[in-house]
Amino acid sequence: MTTDFIESYCKLIVNNKEDIKVQSEMIDDQFCEITVYANEADIGKLIGKNGNMINSLRTILNGCKSKDNISYKIQIEKK
Repeated sequence: MTTDFIESYCKLIVNNKEDIKVQSEMIDDQFCEITVYANEADIGKLIGKNGNMINSLRTILNGCKSKDNISYKIQIEKK
């Protein structure tokens, strides 16, 4: 559910929507790492000015933590 939301949210922001790919990996039963792969030209848009965009995504994921008791870490990497 969270990866679908992150993917759809990222596709709204970037210019190269077809290059967005989201992977999630459960590190243990209480920690999940989400990696967003994007075109190099779109990485700046996903991070945002002063990191505001990526911080808003982290805030949303912290809200998910209170619901399902799983901590999330999000990273953005070039495809």
